[in-house]
Amino acid sequence: MKTKPGFNIRNVCGENILVAEGKENMDFSNIISMNESSAFLWNEVQGSEFTIEDMAKILTDNYQIDDNTPLPMATALADAQTVAKQWRECGIIDD
Repeated sequence: MKTKPGFNIRNVCGENILVAEGKENMDFSNIISMNESSAFLWNEVQGSEFTIEDMAKILTDNYQIDDNTPLPMATALADAQTVAKQWRECGIIDD
């Protein structure tokens, strides 16, 4: 997968909003709000090829359930699949 060019995260009034920039995205009329985790993922994978597994690894490397317990890989994979599905539906990534 790869993120489509011309979409960047902006913080607007405390909300992470994906903003379409550039001529190729002038007709983009949706506002995409991202929670902290999905905005973090977007910033990490933007501009590079990535897989669900890459996204899950980013999550497990950066999030913990508590101070001593890393995010389980199965949970991270499920979360990454959900985010990728939502991004596909929004048309902001290509396979």
